[in-house]
Amino acid sequence: MIKLYGIPNCDTIKKARNWLKDNNIDYEFHDYKKQAVPEKELISWVKKLGWETILNKRGTTWRKLDEKTKNSVTEESAIKIMLDNPSIIKRPVLVKKDLLLVGFKADEYSQL
Repeated sequence: MIKLYGIPNCDTIKKARNWLKDNNIDYEFHDYKKQAVPEKELISWVKKLGWETILNKRGTTWRKLDEKTKNSVTEESAIKIMLDNPSIIKRPVLVKKDLLLVGFKADEYSQL
């Protein structure tokens, strides 16, 4: 089963969900806002792709962090930041067995 993680009102999530629907691909949606971020999953994503890939430094949540925090990010602190502020995780995160995709690109989703 495919699991899609994100926030339902995010435009990129909407694109990904529409793509999955248009291609008749069943998936389960995990809403960060309502269900929080599963720590075990987040750690596995970071181990597989690196925290730099998962942490969104271009959004408003990142910009709201204090400069000291932003200038001293490590893997450990990035995980804590993402657990405390799920909106800072790049979206969507799609998981299917060993396949892990961050962001939405139709050509990558065609691997499904």
